[in-house]
Amino acid sequence: MRYRRYAIYFVPPRNADWAAFATAWLGWDAETGTEVGHPAVDGLDIASITEVPRKYGLHATLKPPFRLRAGQTLPALEAACARLAAARRALTLDGLEIARLGRFLALRPVGDTDALNALAAACVRDLDGFRAPLTDADLARRRAARLTPAQEANLAAWGYPYVLDAFRFHITLSGKLDKDTLARTQAALEHHLAPLLPAPFHIPDLALVGEAEDGRFHVIHRYALSP
Repeated sequence: MRYRRYAIYFVPPRNADWAAFATAWLGWDAETGTEVGHPAVDGLDIASITEVPRKYGLHATLKPPFRLRAGQTLPALEAACARLAAARRALTLDGLEIARLGRFLALRPVGDTDALNALAAACVRDLDGFRAPLTDADLARRRAARLTPAQEANLAAWGYPYVLDAFRFHITLSGKLDKDTLARTQAALEHHLAPLLPAPFHIPDLALVGEAEDGRFHVIHRYALSP
């Protein structure tokens, strides 16, 4: 398969009950590259609620999507991902919780996130030689969000505003929602998903993913972190 962009994600294990539910909730399985039927929840249009994040699949971004720099190759990127993972330890956090991030819902880690933030920073820095520079259109689109000076500096240096000190690990569960839909969706997730969430929460590997021509993301390979 041809990919137009690549990224480094945490992709939850498919054999976990919480991940299976959340994958179906979004409707796209990036591991198998297949659509998944949404669960039935009375009063909610889940297809509409999850339309924006669906193409990414269930994930947390560690290095945001980037086009491959001229002269770089996918095999070279794969080898670099393997080296990065081998040099970093698997992580265990206290758990996950459902949280509001502005007008959308996500899973956020519970407990100390210093090691997790350091892992994400390593992904951003160590693999940046593979990232093609942003186009003028890319820059204009990002700057439309009225970035802070620190976010603007990140955009210029790393191709994305919300990295390093601006990074917040999250597993997106919805697009932006109005106040009423946000409340009803959160209540449904607290009922159906929250009891399944892991405690503790393990991050055993990194996933190299690719964006296909149709905009859907696919897991290319998982790289085990050191025990």
